[in-house]
Amino acid sequence: MPVWNFVRRSFYQDSVTLMRLTRDLEAVPGVRRAAVMMGTPPNRAVLAQAGLLAADGESAAPADLVIAVRADDEAGARAARDAVDAALAVSRTPVPAGRAHPRTLAGALAVLPDASLALISVPGIYAGAEARRALAAGLHVMLFSDNVPVDTEIALKREAAARGLFVMGPDCGSALLGGVPLGFANAVPRGRIGLVAASGTGLQEVSCRIAAEGDGVSHAIGVGGRDLSDAVGGATALRALAALAADAATEVIVLIGKPPGPAVAARLAEALGGLAKPSVVYFPGAAGTAATLEDAALAAVALARGEVPHPVEFSLPASDVARLVDEQARTLSPGQRFVRGVYSGGTLAREAVTLLRQRLDDVAPDVLGAEGKAHRVVDLGEDVFTVGRPHPMIDGTVRRERILSEAAEPATAVLLLDVVLGYGAHSDPAGELVPALAGARRAAAGGGRGLAIVASVTGTERDPQVCSVQVAALRRAGVVVMPSNAQAARLAGLIAARAAAR
Repeated sequence: MPVWNFVRRSFYQDSVTLMRLTRDLEAVPGVRRAAVMMGTPPNRAVLAQAGLLAADGESAAPADLVIAVRADDEAGARAARDAVDAALAVSRTPVPAGRAHPRTLAGALAVLPDASLALISVPGIYAGAEARRALAAGLHVMLFSDNVPVDTEIALKREAAARGLFVMGPDCGSALLGGVPLGFANAVPRGRIGLVAASGTGLQEVSCRIAAEGDGVSHAIGVGGRDLSDAVGGATALRALAALAADAATEVIVLIGKPPGPAVAARLAEALGGLAKPSVVYFPGAAGTAATLEDAALAAVALARGEVPHPVEFSLPASDVARLVDEQARTLSPGQRFVRGVYSGGTLAREAVTLLRQRLDDVAPDVLGAEGKAHRVVDLGEDVFTVGRPHPMIDGTVRRERILSEAAEPATAVLLLDVVLGYGAHSDPAGELVPALAGARRAAAGGGRGLAIVASVTGTERDPQVCSVQVAALRRAGVVVMPSNAQAARLAGLIAARAAAR
């Protein structure tokens, strides 16, 4: 199928805008696949890998906008180009009188001279320079951008420390500072529990579970996925722990992330040991830390209330869990035995893998969608799945496709899903999944099989999508919705074990 590239010279757009444009293009009639990216060398390589790079795009410069389209014909491609132009024309219409729309950092500071933080969402090739400008202006930085070189990250964090400022990120997807949600964060109440997180969806799950227990978050400081590596040295995490230790509003501290490098682990242990406040740690699968994100949240709430923490396997009575397992397993046919997790959150996916491996044999150890006969959980937010496409928390197209393909496999017994709400996420993530779930059930039924679907929803009632509305939509579609990702993974494992035993 032919590919067209349309290039807009010197036409920079931020990454969030580009992801939304890419999502919208695939709804244009005749368009089979599309991507809207800046013409940086890494982005051109991504387009080439996706089979979306044409001659015009190959010549694009880093500041050029590339609209890449695979379509049935040239008319469809040009319709996609026109849709991008129309969307950008709306966003660039004159600002009404009395409202500022600064286009530079200096212009923004002229409008908001008391600003204390800059959120940077530009291609990684430019992000370091923009972050340095913000630090020089005395601003803390939340670096939403990815593909920032690790050497740049190290240099930025050293400069920030010298200036008494924070750099959160690169690739920092969520934060809550002084009650203000940043990135893919949720609307949770202010409270006395502070979070330090090298994981965006991990931060979201813990903060939402804290809110569900009736407590709140003082600050949640995202540090970026590489911060706990030995290369970066835990630069922001260590400073964040110290800041929360000195914060009068914070009574308990939670540290979340992938297992750190050995050198950083030793530094973190020393820092945590020196805190005058109780702390909770969650590293997936690591000994000596909370077993799950939910347990980390519950432990933090208990410590804040002066109570003894108690891990939770299921919040439902054992009889209800047994009933759910029996009801779901009863619908399955001989040969259906595998859990197939289709996720949008990386840390949630890794938590699910860890819990499934505690109950089941033959679980794929990573979240990259290993094929073959095995239980597996795939994180569709990984770069390999988002080539030329927006993140699944913004657009569920790739996830819907994966749900249908997993359900079509005769050995699939349980679909396991996460649904993540919050600012910046899809406006109705459950609603966009329901048609695919119905299609998955039809595919299974056509082969004479049943299909169990288990999910959790990470969110609150104050989120734009409203947690209870999302839960109700999933349950109407026949999904078993559990109170946390951990409980959903455990239930899926029990159903699969029962199916295999039968």
